[in-house]
Amino acid sequence: MVTRRALLAGLLGTAALAACRRRQPAARATRVDPRDHAAFFLWAGVRAPDWLGAARTVYLLAGEVPHRDPPRFVPLRAVPRVRGPQVWLTVRVERLDWPEAVTQTVLQALARWEMAGNRLVGLQVDFDAATRGLAGYAAFLARLRARLPQRWRLSITGLLDWSAGGDPAALARLAGVVDEIVVQTYQGRRTIPGYEAYLRGLRTLPIPFRVALVEGGAWREPPGLAAQPNFRGYVVFLLPPR
Repeated sequence: MVTRRALLAGLLGTAALAACRRRQPAARATRVDPRDHAAFFLWAGVRAPDWLGAARTVYLLAGEVPHRDPPRFVPLRAVPRVRGPQVWLTVRVERLDWPEAVTQTVLQALARWEMAGNRLVGLQVDFDAATRGLAGYAAFLARLRARLPQRWRLSITGLLDWSAGGDPAALARLAGVVDEIVVQTYQGRRTIPGYEAYLRGLRTLPIPFRVALVEGGAWREPPGLAAQPNFRGYVVFLLPPR
């Protein structure tokens, strides 16, 4: 039989334990160390560190389609010869009204990178699509996917607020077009405050996704992120020295 004194002692012990747990601080954010990761963004003008050859995946900025007229692809990097990591050819895009010449130039660049011996995964489009403009972006990507040979995959970067304010129907249409979304959690050299709340919205995203971190930025992994079925890990944006 449990005595009243023993029961009271047990209740007090449970309350003390709960209070102790409440007083324990949450895990602190740490600075992103690229050496703790296996996938990286390398933009034009950023020198590849010596250890990058041991990476698993590298996204290399090949060129851009700027907003100025006429629309054209502007190369920003010579054809690389990467030994070891898988490579994505990334194009920074500021406009979606591509004429045929732009599409052909991008496809030719992909072919040259592959012929140079790179383990080419496919094409990544880096475009800051407004959350309310996702439907138009999805239509552009569907046209691009139709032109892309099946052996190459299609990746896009994504903004944090897509998860909170994006049209669910437009996001669902992306699921049949792109192979992954790399969600950016930074602006410039800093991590965007409040990223944890935005990332919770990715639980319903029907597309494989990675989370992009900035080198040296503050980061604390949100609870449950690693357990999400479509989460594929991190990509670190490498910075030029100051």
